[in-house]
Amino acid sequence: MTVRDHMTVGVETAGPDATVEALAMRLEQADVGCLIIEEEMQPVGIVTDRDLATRVDARDRPASDVPARDVMTADPVTISADADVFAAPRIMRDNAVRRLIAVNDNGTVVGIITLDDLMRLFVDGMDDLTDVIDAESPIY
Repeated sequence: MTVRDHMTVGVETAGPDATVEALAMRLEQADVGCLIIEEEMQPVGIVTDRDLATRVDARDRPASDVPARDVMTADPVTISADADVFAAPRIMRDNAVRRLIAVNDNGTVVGIITLDDLMRLFVDGMDDLTDVIDAESPIY
């Protein structure tokens, strides 16, 4: 099982010069919690809805004047889309992140895998194991 099998494709991206105002509108329109910031087709940052809530001080500069590069988490953690999906939780833990950007061999973004994606996968797997136990257990 690879990351590719469980990632979200069609992720939303923006450039580092996009304004916070534009980022917020994109998050709302796409109904997503993050945007991947790219330069020359490579991920250089990630901006989450939480970043917008905690890193933007509208009293100093209007959101229309604050670029993504000022609020993004630079050097985002990536994972190969072909990596074993069970590597993802370890990478998340080691880097204290909830999202991993899935990239192909040349570093281009192909998707994202989130903690929620992994929880769904593992819970579904536990349900399957429970069914096996139930099927193999004697009736008392």
